[in-house]
Amino acid sequence: MSEAAAPGGFDPKQFMSFVRRVGHGGALGIGYVAHGEDWAELSLPYDEKLIGMPASGIIASGPIVSLMDMATSVAIWVRLGQFRHQATLDLRVDYLRPATPGRTLIGRGECYAVRRSVAFVRGIAHDGDPEDPVAHVTGTFMFTE
Repeated sequence: MSEAAAPGGFDPKQFMSFVRRVGHGGALGIGYVAHGEDWAELSLPYDEKLIGMPASGIIASGPIVSLMDMATSVAIWVRLGQFRHQATLDLRVDYLRPATPGRTLIGRGECYAVRRSVAFVRGIAHDGDPEDPVAHVTGTFMFTE
């Protein structure tokens, strides 16, 4: 795990400290965990307001999609070493099982390729054991500037 800013100056920890105070990510409580050269891990703490069906105690799919959209986005900026405006073109989420009630979700996004106008990502969401993921994701982001 790395705590240093990515080459070029993008600091995902600092970025996420801002995101936690504003907007959608802040409302969900998404936070920074760790990052490397082309990956980032973010957390989504368990919160009853995120439950899909009250009797189940299981976090709804929407917050998990938001976690993974943010984790894969941050992975792109870490790889680039800078923030760059982008739009999610496609984010496929394959759910493998329900998240365990009461546990924090960890979203790990990886940027495995960057082309002139598109970045390619993949990742997993888990609730404590990366070998037993809640979901896998793959996606593409288009740069908008």
